[in-house]
Amino acid sequence: MANMSNTTLAPSRSARILVVDDREEDRHLLADFLRRQDYRLYVAEDGRDGVEKAIYIQPDLILMDVHMPVCDGIAACRLLKAEPRTMAIPLIFLTAAALPEERVQGLVEGAVDYITKPFNFDEVRLRVCIHLNASHGYDHPPGELDQSGTAGSVDSAVFRAAQRQMLQDLACTPELAALARSVGSNTRQLNEAFRKHAGVTVFDYLREARMKEALNLLCETSLEVQTIANDLGYGSAANFSTAFRERFGLSPRQYRLTSPRAVEGA
Repeated sequence: MANMSNTTLAPSRSARILVVDDREEDRHLLADFLRRQDYRLYVAEDGRDGVEKAIYIQPDLILMDVHMPVCDGIAACRLLKAEPRTMAIPLIFLTAAALPEERVQGLVEGAVDYITKPFNFDEVRLRVCIHLNASHGYDHPPGELDQSGTAGSVDSAVFRAAQRQMLQDLACTPELAALARSVGSNTRQLNEAFRKHAGVTVFDYLREARMKEALNLLCETSLEVQTIANDLGYGSAANFSTAFRERFGLSPRQYRLTSPRAVEGA
């Protein structure tokens, strides 16, 4: 059964995020929101500027617009993935028109996700949190820590405890009341904790975690799609494929065929 590794408390320093967008309004809107989450923000005006700043700054995460003059997001992504100093930095594309073929191209070039415009800030918060956690061990935005650098509130402890339980066995869809009881809470408090720390409900968070693990399994293993579906708690390969297509704009098999990270023979 596919397990996702346990998360750890966020380091005391804030994660560094580079926002690359030629539209000043979008750039500042996104940067201002993320600063309020206590992330450290850097901005760039086009792909070339973004590549240069990424090499210098070494951010923990890059949010990059697809359509830009001078050097667009796809070209910049290729440059970043070809550069040893930046190739491991997760990159999320920003786009106002996430067509299936555009999603395929972005994922093939090495992007880990898409965020569509106009921004839904609950979605932004969730995707940023998940990808920072996957690559650097942040399990919630640094802004949720108290002044001592440790998570001090009860709801943050509830969030982390429930999060760990779900990520240990993604095939299990928990009964909400039972999950709440297991962390000394109730359903209302549990969902409030997830909304505060991840911007979404418990089951929205679980769905996104499953999709993240699906990408890893499709690329890094030769497991059949049906096996992956079972390991991630989907009743059938068809249900899994439908959810995957809705999330990423292509089927699991299409993603596996186009991903340069897929294992040979998968």
